[in-house]
Amino acid sequence: MDLCDLNTIKKVMSRHGFSFSKALGQNFLINPEVCPEMAAALDADEKTGVLEIGAGVGVLTKELAKAAGKVVSVELDKRLIDVLAETLADFDNIEIVNDDIMKLDLCEFLKEKFDGCEKIAVCANLPYYITSPIIMLLLESGAPIDEIVVMVQKEAGERLCAEVGSRLAGAVSVAVNYYAESEILFEVGRESFVPSPKVDSVVIRLTPRGEQIYNVKDEKRFFTVVKCAFSQRRKTALNSISNTLGVKKESVAAVFDELGLDKNIRAEKLTMKELIALSEKI
Repeated sequence: MDLCDLNTIKKVMSRHGFSFSKALGQNFLINPEVCPEMAAALDADEKTGVLEIGAGVGVLTKELAKAAGKVVSVELDKRLIDVLAETLADFDNIEIVNDDIMKLDLCEFLKEKFDGCEKIAVCANLPYYITSPIIMLLLESGAPIDEIVVMVQKEAGERLCAEVGSRLAGAVSVAVNYYAESEILFEVGRESFVPSPKVDSVVIRLTPRGEQIYNVKDEKRFFTVVKCAFSQRRKTALNSISNTLGVKKESVAAVFDELGLDKNIRAEKLTMKELIALSEKI
């Protein structure tokens, strides 16, 4: 079954009375080159377990099943379960779980589903509306994930992979950099989807760090200061931190002076080292 053929998709959908849901950010791939390239980007073999988040009609799921030993796809939309039973009927190494990835105990889930696998990867075409929460769930959970290859909205991907201290950097860039190495692999045009979104996408790779490279004494405090620094992007980092953290401007200014930082600097220009130093001093 050609799951990238629009007529085939329409026939399958019609048989199961399925219609697209804008609320769930459903845009299905019809470009036949994208999913094989995503699957090939994984360092996967028969000893690899792959978690997919959102199966759609199974176009990526099918390619992952060819590359890995086991694929578990968590699909929120229960209307797709019967659709997937038909489109993926030829594969015996795929399990579809009708659940919300954000409500799962990820560590326990992966332990249960991929017992015996030597490596665990995540590969998915993520819904635009919940990209960052899912990424942070994967990175912060402490789950034994070796590799993450996901498709996201182009602007989101550029921010997720932005170098800390660069123009595109945001709070999520700092968080991703803290937990993983990141890179943009390739672009995917909006015409590759049905329904066609209004923006282009990119496929990115995140490689969780085996060992933490940053010496942060209080992670909660660090991420609080980072969030505050970036919360008012049109303001200076000093003013943004003071306004949102509830610390007097004079006190924050004194810390900037102590660290030799320009009091007019904006958050996106702060390096990881400088953000860590601020979190320890304020």
